[in-house]
Amino acid sequence: QVQLVESGGGLVQAGGSLRLSCTANRDTSDCSGWAWYRRYQETGRERVAVTISDGYTVYTDSVKGRFTLLRDNEKNTLYLQMNDLKPEDTAVYFCNVDCVRTRGMDYWGQGTQVTVSS
Repeated sequence: QVQLVESGGGLVQAGGSLRLSCTANRDTSDCSGWAWYRRYQETGRERVAVTISDGYTVYTDSVKGRFTLLRDNEKNTLYLQMNDLKPEDTAVYFCNVDCVRTRGMDYWGQGTQVTVSS
């Protein structure tokens, strides 16, 4: 069973930066997608960024140019570098690994709170 452990959330002022990490306890190189989602209190869940096995990465429009998704295969770790943070980035952030094609399931981290003050 794959477990994903996230870290790096916290409180930051607008314009600041945070880096989220998501480390898997097992190899996930056979999986097809690695992503970060965020959940707002009122409006539900949004996919922030996703990278697929060929390295292609897609970002939601609101974070383009500010957030960078990085994947370190050797460390089984997914990162989300968040720069120029805005109050509207405040949410709980979750990492996700899509292994549906190879294992019939996907995996989620426990979530980490990011709060951006104005």
